[in-house]
Amino acid sequence: MRKTPLAVIGAGVIGRTHIDRISRSSKLALAAIADPTEAGQALAKQLGVPWFADHRAMLETARPQGAIVATPNAAHISVAADCLRAGACALVEKPVADTVAEARTLVEVQARTGVPVLVGHHRRHNPINRRAREILQSGRLGQPVAATALATFLKPEAYFDVAWRREKGGGPILINLIHDIDMLRFLLGEIVSVQAQASHQARGFAVEDTAAAVLRFESGALGTVLVSDAAASPWCWDFCAGEQDQYPRQNVQSHFISGTQGSLSLPDLALWHYRGERSWHAELTLEQTAVHKADPYTQQLQHFQAVIEGREAPLCSALDGLRTLRATLAVHEAALSGRTVALDD
Repeated sequence: MRKTPLAVIGAGVIGRTHIDRISRSSKLALAAIADPTEAGQALAKQLGVPWFADHRAMLETARPQGAIVATPNAAHISVAADCLRAGACALVEKPVADTVAEARTLVEVQARTGVPVLVGHHRRHNPINRRAREILQSGRLGQPVAATALATFLKPEAYFDVAWRREKGGGPILINLIHDIDMLRFLLGEIVSVQAQASHQARGFAVEDTAAAVLRFESGALGTVLVSDAAASPWCWDFCAGEQDQYPRQNVQSHFISGTQGSLSLPDLALWHYRGERSWHAELTLEQTAVHKADPYTQQLQHFQAVIEGREAPLCSALDGLRTLRATLAVHEAALSGRTVALDD
């Protein structure tokens, strides 16, 4: 069976994660690595695949059907645009860009070329979130009214030895909270406004270490999100969902969605509702769904192959990635201004 050839552009931590998953697949093949570093060249030699210092030379020579853009964020748009112009579908890591204007550029290039873009918000591919979305869309929760997302954890001191992680823009809002905002958009729909506060008191760096935001959804539901990378706490998706073995698994929940007919916690998929009288004096019934565990990065690559072959539409398109970025940057904007930020379409 012929394997779909994929190239990886950027052989850092996330690029190597994708390379690992490609190597385990019976349907995908690593066609090339484009990375200007000696480490990238050494990895390509170790794996026995062509290496290119420049991604444009790789696209012209290797001609992959798809390319994974895992470069530093600032290069995402220019590299992804080159892929689309070369006819290679692009899986662009999150955040899709540094700015909304840059993200719009990718949306426009995608529209002109007609070549698909998939943005790497991998949590959308987790079976837990796919099932949660089914439950919400089935109406079992009734009208969603409230959601809470917790992303509180402790980054080690050595993490901040890298200078940009101590500066504005290198903090947990854009690096970590963006996942939770995209997850809530995936489950509850569009966000129309944001209020927020941020603090850097725990470490005293220029970058925030803690932030809280209130999100208003188009449906009228309200969401609260809390992120801190200075908290000795287990309440975050990475710890309790078991997506990555590098984090110790904790038996806690991190996301909670409440509706007029029922409520749902995640990742345990516990559904609370009334069987009879709907009143705070009545007993609630608990139902729980057990889903098969599946690696979201593997699921994402399987979906990417289906997108390349035209069998599926991107689960997170360039426009979707733009909207998640816009909502996330609005947390920064609202925290700095002290005002409600409206998200214009």
